[in-house]
Amino acid sequence: MTPKQKKSASFIKDLPKNIFAGFVVSLIALPLGLGLAIASEAPPISGIIAAVVGGIVVSILGGSNVTITGPGNGLVIVVLGAITTLGGGDMYQGYLYTLAAIVISGALLMLLGFLKMGRLADFFPASAIEGMLAAIGLGILSKQFHIMIGHNNEHGSIISLLLQIPEGLLQLFTEGNQSKLFAAAIGIISLCIMVFYSKIRNKYFQLIPAPMWILILTIGLSYVYKGMDIAYPMDAKFLVNIPDNVFSSLAFPDFSIVYSKKFIAVVFALTFISSIESLLSIKAVDKLDPQSRRSNVNKDLKALGLATTISGFLGGLNVVTVIARSSVNVNNKASNRSANLFHALFLVLFIVLFQEQLRSIPLAALAAILVYTGYKLATPKNFQKIAKIGKEQILIFLATLLTTLFTNLMTGISVGILITFIIHVVINHSFGLFFKHLFKPNILMFKELDGDNYYVSIKYFCSFINFYKLKNKLDMIPENEHVILDFSMCSFVDHTSFEGVENYVQTFSKKGGSIELIGLDKHEADSKHPFAIRKILPLKALKPIENYFTKRQKNIELTAEKLGWNYVPKKNKEVDFLSNFIFFRTKEINFIYNSLSKKDKQKSVFDVEFTEGAFIAKEIVKTTVLHLRLDHKIPVFTLDKEGLLEMLYKLAGLKDITIENRPDFNKRFYLKGANELDIKRIFNDELILFFESNPYYHVESNGSSLLIFKKERLLSVQEVKAMIYFGEQLHSLLK
Repeated sequence: MTPKQKKSASFIKDLPKNIFAGFVVSLIALPLGLGLAIASEAPPISGIIAAVVGGIVVSILGGSNVTITGPGNGLVIVVLGAITTLGGGDMYQGYLYTLAAIVISGALLMLLGFLKMGRLADFFPASAIEGMLAAIGLGILSKQFHIMIGHNNEHGSIISLLLQIPEGLLQLFTEGNQSKLFAAAIGIISLCIMVFYSKIRNKYFQLIPAPMWILILTIGLSYVYKGMDIAYPMDAKFLVNIPDNVFSSLAFPDFSIVYSKKFIAVVFALTFISSIESLLSIKAVDKLDPQSRRSNVNKDLKALGLATTISGFLGGLNVVTVIARSSVNVNNKASNRSANLFHALFLVLFIVLFQEQLRSIPLAALAAILVYTGYKLATPKNFQKIAKIGKEQILIFLATLLTTLFTNLMTGISVGILITFIIHVVINHSFGLFFKHLFKPNILMFKELDGDNYYVSIKYFCSFINFYKLKNKLDMIPENEHVILDFSMCSFVDHTSFEGVENYVQTFSKKGGSIELIGLDKHEADSKHPFAIRKILPLKALKPIENYFTKRQKNIELTAEKLGWNYVPKKNKEVDFLSNFIFFRTKEINFIYNSLSKKDKQKSVFDVEFTEGAFIAKEIVKTTVLHLRLDHKIPVFTLDKEGLLEMLYKLAGLKDITIENRPDFNKRFYLKGANELDIKRIFNDELILFFESNPYYHVESNGSSLLIFKKERLLSVQEVKAMIYFGEQLHSLLK
């Protein structure tokens, strides 16, 4: 069977699962589409149009696998602001102008895809993005809370609407009429359903999503009143307004003000937020994909752009990738993009068949769904999560949040980026660290011949402004490979970079590969969080990393416990015992650290920092070394894979030694020493076979102890374990 036939067979086999997943997602997308449109002061049907167009276009042309597209939370306050600003008081005219902005925004989104700007999301600090999302959440909550309690005409800024909430609740009891009180009751009950839905463990109840339960109950309530022949206690203005003929009532964009500054600002805001929301959602959904596939984000941007343009022409909102609906899609075992298509087709079916029922949905019920959504974006737990990473992250988060609330999203995220950069400069006491090295190549990547690891070394700094360089290298590595990520030459690593690397760590682990970070053990940090900023440059406000172990140090400590060895992470400048080895004779040893030693001190593994000496190079080198003390004297010798240190050993009086009848050993290794006869006596058949059948290590004897290391870099924990095993086997043979 050809790959194409296999793919077709798999598609047909998974069709029932994808149809069901699409149906479940449509149950959530229907109330959310209506609610997000109403929250944006657009006609309710515009949200459904965006979901339908997005589902059809992106499922056919997109580059992701299990994502769902439609109107997004992040664009609510942007679209609301656009309709209000462009309309100058005329909300419907503002909506028509906004449709024109949506069409052009879609074209710009397509352009970003063609320019391969999918990496755009990597240029924004993670805490600034969190601050922006929290501001969006508060923006949604501020307006929708009033609608939830029956006050449909409250207007003002986000802050003023939030401050009016207590007054609105008070008015409910003092001035509320029957319609308002009934709407408020439905709104509050709907909010309770959203809050307590997850706590109900009945599997049959859980088959229907919480938003759909709200629609079923509220529509059912209207039928109860009809059945009892009692007037429904809510005016039409408190219910969803859908035209009698949806398809003949489509609105079309008005391009008459395309050259105005206000219009251009709206276009850029729509493009910016929709691209960021989509890229972040695609990245998050890729982590949920059971098959651990990686989306083609540039292809997805093109499809989202085309869908947005078509949606705008038909009277719909922007089309973005949405995380919540995509999560539901994955949880219901969707396997490919067809689930997105089926979700769109089911929405068309609902609109065609159930228009009368949809007109019975109270606005308060939809508002309750959005209040809960807004709260989830701005929950205090997010603030606590940011605070655990570091104090500076709170400042970035709050600066972005408050600026967005008092101005707009574009200004808010810009301030967040600026504050982040200023904090990084202050922490490092250096503007030059970033200015001098920003455009220099700072990533070295190659596949190691011995061990088949991919080795990636990062130099200078790694932050949100240059993380894309590291990302490009990691994207080139197959996800079933093993990667060593070395930060030992990197002076500064920020929270955004660590979070980005963690995404790769999870993806590689799912595919059978791994990524291990090394070289961070000497960096300072402000908290114990694994994503905390780490830096080498001193700053009194930051505590030494000995208090805050890296993941590598924790694993080394765990290894020590399993072996029954001692582990001391602190620096130790007592390094005279190393100067007896020829390898270190011309080198300046600064200190050793991360010492892992047997209780009798006969065997120890440690990281050592040294320079090549004043006359060769002053660049600092860090490597991991195994030191074995011997019970008896043996000849001085060195065993190398290649003669890289040949000149040094010749100066020390060592000469090449050839073992008779061992051509493979002589070809693979360079054995050097002064006392040839004694060395040949030690290198018996058993020892030679041991070296031939094990990975290469540099082995050196100073007569009373052995020095063993693998590479002139820090080793991963797995490599440390392998070196300990190698050393113990060698030690037993030499006895």
